[in-house]
Amino acid sequence: MGGRFLVTGGAGYVGSHLVRALRARGDRCTVLDNLSTGHRAAVPDGVALAEIDLADRAAVDKILADGPWDGVFHFAALSLVGDSMRDPMGYFAANAGNSAGLIDACIRHDVKKLVFSSTAALFGLPERLPIAEDDRIDPGSPYGESKFMVERMLAWADRVHGLRYAALRYFNAAGADPDGALGEDHRPETHLIPLAIDAALGRRPPLAVFGTDYPTPDGTCIRDYVHVSDLATAHLAAFDQLDRASVTYNLGSEAGHSVHEVLASVARVGGCKVPHTLAPRRPGDPAVLVAASARIRAACGWTPRFTALDDIVATAWAWRNAHPSGYDGG
Repeated sequence: MGGRFLVTGGAGYVGSHLVRALRARGDRCTVLDNLSTGHRAAVPDGVALAEIDLADRAAVDKILADGPWDGVFHFAALSLVGDSMRDPMGYFAANAGNSAGLIDACIRHDVKKLVFSSTAALFGLPERLPIAEDDRIDPGSPYGESKFMVERMLAWADRVHGLRYAALRYFNAAGADPDGALGEDHRPETHLIPLAIDAALGRRPPLAVFGTDYPTPDGTCIRDYVHVSDLATAHLAAFDQLDRASVTYNLGSEAGHSVHEVLASVARVGGCKVPHTLAPRRPGDPAVLVAASARIRAACGWTPRFTALDDIVATAWAWRNAHPSGYDGG
């Protein structure tokens, strides 16, 4: 018989793909999501949805009291870097404050393991590439800082209470469920691949390419893209390490792709060009952001299934083409 898990933010983009992976291996799970950015339609039949806010500590406590739980996967968070620069205190409250309540409830209700969806944005401007787990932490935004605060809370929860945790750091989740059941539906959408696809399909104005004079082969920024289903399997692999000790892993392609390479991939996959304009650099955008993944590959044998950019884009294209209105389109 499989395990029983609570997935916070399980109606969101990465969280819903993790729920699907849990179900595929025979586990039972409950999704905790306030649906502010998640979607009810992303929660499969047979999975309980607790539509509550993580800030409602009494409601969170009630759910965890209904144990036993084999573990918690924690995705619920605010996640826009630019937005965090406008509302830093809101991000600290939502990400760090709400996580503190969740961690406390886990400790009190004897939950022994927690997997945390962190971010590689806590490294700020990298000193070397690809970015390794032990590189200097220097968040360049309240968003990255709030995630690092949660990592520190988890380290103390382990040290004092024995709560084992995995902290997984990554940049850009990309693609969609290969079977077409799940996909990316942010409102507003801020990720490059879906924006490029919608521009190619004529559903949005031409895409703005910010900066063409970076010290990269084609002058545009290079970023890391990891398929969302591969991120889900990484979360499962990390959970399986927690019988031995807490772990921290970076999840990356170790190569990255430029903005122009992404636009070219969308054009190849979709058979139509991506209308775009050239714009000045955005302040603070590094030329290259790519994370390492050697540690999790060695420790867990994690091997991404989707390594080619065109394969990642193809799953995203299939989802966007079939769901022009996202989950609202059925």
